[in-house]
Amino acid sequence: KGPQALAMYGSGQFHCEDYYMAQKLLKGALGTNSFDANSRLCMSSAVAGYTRSLGSDGPPCCYEDLDQCDLALLIGANMADCHPVLFQRLAKRRRKRRRKKDLQIVVVDPRQTATSSAADLHLAIRPGTDLVLLHGIGHLLLSQTALDFDFIEGCTDGFFSYAKLLQEWTPTRVASICGIRVSDLRQAARLWARSRAALSLWSMGVNQSVEGTATVSGLINLHLLTGQIGRPGAGPFSLTGQPNAMGGREAGGLAHLLPGYRQVSNPEHRREVEAHWKLGPISAEPGLSAWQQIEAMEAGALDLWWVAATNPLVSMPQLEKVKAAMARCPLVVVSEAYSNTETSRWAHLVLPAAQWSEKDGVMVNSERRVTLCPAFRAAPGEARADWQVFAELGRRLGFVEQFSYGSAAEVYGELVALSAGRVCDASGLSHDLLRREGPQQWPFPVGASPGCGSRRLYGKGDFPTPTGRARFMADQPQGLAEPPNGSFPLVLTTGRYLGHWHTMTRTGQLERLRRMHPEPLLEVNPVDAAVAGLADGAVARIRSRRGQVTARVSIRDQVRPGTVFLPMHWGTSQDNACAVNDLMHALGCPISQQPELKAAAVHLAPMG
Repeated sequence: KGPQALAMYGSGQFHCEDYYMAQKLLKGALGTNSFDANSRLCMSSAVAGYTRSLGSDGPPCCYEDLDQCDLALLIGANMADCHPVLFQRLAKRRRKRRRKKDLQIVVVDPRQTATSSAADLHLAIRPGTDLVLLHGIGHLLLSQTALDFDFIEGCTDGFFSYAKLLQEWTPTRVASICGIRVSDLRQAARLWARSRAALSLWSMGVNQSVEGTATVSGLINLHLLTGQIGRPGAGPFSLTGQPNAMGGREAGGLAHLLPGYRQVSNPEHRREVEAHWKLGPISAEPGLSAWQQIEAMEAGALDLWWVAATNPLVSMPQLEKVKAAMARCPLVVVSEAYSNTETSRWAHLVLPAAQWSEKDGVMVNSERRVTLCPAFRAAPGEARADWQVFAELGRRLGFVEQFSYGSAAEVYGELVALSAGRVCDASGLSHDLLRREGPQQWPFPVGASPGCGSRRLYGKGDFPTPTGRARFMADQPQGLAEPPNGSFPLVLTTGRYLGHWHTMTRTGQLERLRRMHPEPLLEVNPVDAAVAGLADGAVARIRSRRGQVTARVSIRDQVRPGTVFLPMHWGTSQDNACAVNDLMHALGCPISQQPELKAAAVHLAPMG
């Protein structure tokens, strides 16, 4: 079947060196671009939105902006539970503000959460109406002429098409669709219009949607309308869900990317990487994305699926379909630091992997800050760093010269050399410099001085697009891929608990955290609980078109009517198994190919 029968599914928990070596092995030596990562499930809509609106991936903001904004719009981001350190930084400012206008916080979330409790305005919109809300705010900004016309004229394209689209999104229509008050919508627009420095922050609630990319662009549109980008306290700031999701993107760690924010479809980009790698031609076709890999296995088109540092049999949608697909694959390899995960049980071969504390490597956070993470303990037994395994395979395949490395530092040096002249230029960085000077922000070209990396991008109003101008995007809202109906009348949304992380491979090992969250709770509004005949503390059966799970009921007003909530951490390893992604569909954003893991139509019934 050739190289297209091979695929790898990696992780935002890789170090940059692991990511880079996987790209060189698959896209260079093996001739397939079918490397994708669990970042496809969390960050690919942010990547696509930044790229289409601003010309490149890469958040233009920094954490210091949390200290300098006077408006923070949190949309699809329960920061108190998911990014608690950043949230406490923002909440502390709010508690100490002298005047209300020093910092106002607006939270957009269908649920009342610890995050929304710190908000000056909580917009509890219906799931799937984020883009409608953003267009409604844009409509009001336009009608109030609260625009930066100099910035629009000098630094952007597409304004008139976008302005025409906004005309139809009137406050009454938007409030009705979103399920909020017109007065609250007007208040949100008024806060943005009056803001000196508006910072938007978003995460999975925006990205995990069939219109995730459009929503990211819709949010960026508001910044472009008002010139709120590239200056202290202002800009669109995506919050990554994993420690090195940013670094993975820079290393080319998705099926359509090459190192240095290059695209496999771009002939010049391929030539640049080919010259660097000296491994022959790189395929011009993007590889299989995460869900496409599952579909290819199901169709019998993959002979090898290699999973590393992730647990897709909890985190993927439609888990029964994933299991059936894996059962058809002749060889499933899992590289894992923890024994007996849901995914490793299905492997033909398990390779012991060193984890973050057992290997040297670099990670990059949401503000483009590059950090060296040195090992502080020896890897046990036969465990190796992922990059070492990938390099060893490259050598055994006959590419001895191209895969001979003495250290992670050497691998990183090759990676950053490929970033020279790119938006994400880190060519002046090395393990030695990072060890000596501490974390640094890129851009950090050769010759840069430590501490002088750019805090913000696009401060001069120049963007890495063909015209040098940012682009307004006029996307019509589509709504949920699977709206509720008579048979499945409720929308299930999912999220994290404060004490657990991802699929509990790590946090599930700790008794203290298990006591903190002993079981997954189904949060139901009293109205919906009464209709379904559910009592508080009872066990409910939650059913979708794809499967069913059970969970204990927690009746609370904090969830809006028509919406229910389950945490996403549990799989089948726990006594109180509740693999919520059994219920979720795999339909995704047509641009980013990120699945809509945040919403599915469900039916509730008492257990028994």
